[in-house]
Amino acid sequence: MMVTFKCHAAPDVIMLENLAQYLVGIVGKQLGKRGVITHDELGTAISKLEAAIVTDKKDRAEHEGHYHEGEDGHLHHELPVGLAQRSFPFLDMLRAAQKENVDVLWGV
Repeated sequence: MMVTFKCHAAPDVIMLENLAQYLVGIVGKQLGKRGVITHDELGTAISKLEAAIVTDKKDRAEHEGHYHEGEDGHLHHELPVGLAQRSFPFLDMLRAAQKENVDVLWGV
């Protein structure tokens, strides 16, 4: 299932439900059929998501050494896409909404 986030300050952001649920959870909301991140909540939501991205980057950097790229007998392992890349369109929307003092909605 797809979830579409909308606000008047940015183009719609469409993502799979599992990613939407994860990102909305990071910012302190629950993904229901309908929901809103009000303009008053955007500062906190942005800070929480940015902090989660920093933590994810740190964790990924610590685990990069566990991949044996280029060693004999070991296959090349690609790192999965990180939170920074997966959340960028959503974070960009939150920042645009904060700048224009509008809400972010889904399920409408």
